[in-house]
Amino acid sequence: MDKLQAMQVFQSVADEGGFAAAARALDMSPAAVTRHVSDLEADVGARLLQRTTRKVSLTDAGEAYLARVRHILVDVADARCAAQAHTVEIAGVVRISAGPLLATHVVAPAIAEFRLQYPRVTFDVSVEVTSPNAGSDFDIKLMSLSSDFNGNVIARPIITTSSILCASPEYLARRGAPRTPEELRAHDVLWFKHPDRRTGDLTLHTPDGQQARISIDPVCQFNHVDSLLRAMLEGGGIGGQPVEWLAPYLNTGRLVRVLAPWTGSELTLYAMLPSRQFLPARTEAFLDFLTQRTRNAVRSAMERRA
Repeated sequence: MDKLQAMQVFQSVADEGGFAAAARALDMSPAAVTRHVSDLEADVGARLLQRTTRKVSLTDAGEAYLARVRHILVDVADARCAAQAHTVEIAGVVRISAGPLLATHVVAPAIAEFRLQYPRVTFDVSVEVTSPNAGSDFDIKLMSLSSDFNGNVIARPIITTSSILCASPEYLARRGAPRTPEELRAHDVLWFKHPDRRTGDLTLHTPDGQQARISIDPVCQFNHVDSLLRAMLEGGGIGGQPVEWLAPYLNTGRLVRVLAPWTGSELTLYAMLPSRQFLPARTEAFLDFLTQRTRNAVRSAMERRA
């Protein structure tokens, strides 16, 4: 008996709801399907399926066995893909969903560099704001969420950072830099409007556990993060954003961090994935590249302004 094939046949019978339907799905004869299941039952020493003239249902033993069989078959498929990845050329389309700021400042630059190494990989990027649990046909959905996020999704963390306060060199030359959180009250603060946060209520932390809570009057509020970033770059004031979004501008000197080492809320950049099964080689390669590139950029930015 080919035990692996017998497991696949048993799973198909359970999923299709009958021997005839499984035979059609597997392109096998009904007799062959019946023989595989009977051999499997003889091997485990238990009846796995309850057969009647009207339907086929799982026994208690069959329910327990099927749960393990599913994991085994997924692991076998993953192992096969993992082995093939070493010989298969990295090529094809990677479909990505990301919000506007992530798409512009994290994804797009990474794609340009990645394709220098893998020119046969192409990308289909959808810029949209969706919930973590929203269904999609994407290979990767990138989202920045609170570090305690625990949604019912398959997600791979790329990097955990905190929001930091920055301003343009022109603004700081004109107004100076705040030396304490309280001094923010005398500055032009740019604010991102969020439904879970009261306008002007700012909480900052330091690595050694200090905390400061202050109330400020923003000079401008935005419900669009890219517009807020643009205002910061144009010298409109001091604003806060996650480090990974600001890293390109910190590393080129277009923005300067203020009030280090104070930080705001902690966020994790997640890559939401469609399944736990082995990823296509092109998707795995891009995720690895994006993760390393983002971490290097953040490290460089934090060292530059530490």
